Amino acid sequence: MRMRYKPWATRELDACPFFVRSPGQCLGKWHDLFARRQPVELELGCGKGLFLAALAPANPGVNYIGIDLKDTVLGPARRILEAAYREAGRTPDNVILTAMNIERIAEDMNHQDEVRRIYINFCNPWPKPKHHKRRLTHPRQLESYKKILSPGGEIVFKTDDDALFADTLGYLAECGFEVTETTYDLHAENRPDDILTEHEILFLEKGIKIKQLKAVLRGGENGQA
Repeated sequence: MRMRYKPWATRELDACPFFVRSPGQCLGKWHDLFARRQPVELELGCGKGLFLAALAPANPGVNYIGIDLKDTVLGPARRILEAAYREAGRTPDNVILTAMNIERIAEDMNHQDEVRRIYINFCNPWPKPKHHKRRLTHPRQLESYKKILSPGGEIVFKTDDDALFADTLGYLAECGFEVTETTYDLHAENRPDDILTEHEILFLEKGIKIKQLKAVLRGGENGQA
């Protein structure tokens, strides 16, 4: 989905107290950026922030980091998050947005920035084999995530793409993750805890089934001695 340029986005983000412009400067220090030291969960490719806006204000005992690449989407995410916190009667003290190239996440986060859960919602499927290494669930990326996931940490993955979902099951097994939950039609199960994303809404309107899996990193698998 191509986003229109928003001339106000960079200005508003740079003035936002919960936005990090230079994530590399926070290497090993992400926990220190929050008002309270508590478990951290990470959304890769947070887009306009609808998922985080539903999750973060409702869970003050968890800190959240939303990552995307461009101000064009992070600007709207800032506005949507601020509105959600106002509605909840809270300040956004347990959420951070940052502009980061997820393919190089290991340059900006390390084992000291431990997270307990990573959400990957409707990432680019990169269907051509020559582009598979760019998938956010490719083994190259999973090995980077293992360096920041706590033992027992979890990946939650949602997609509309059948081929990507099937391949991801293989990627996870290859990298030592245990898949604990798999569904090929998430909304047929009527789960009350499911949080819709912008893409998910569009796919559902088209009658496309949503696939979801959860995978756990067992103790000792996060690259630490």
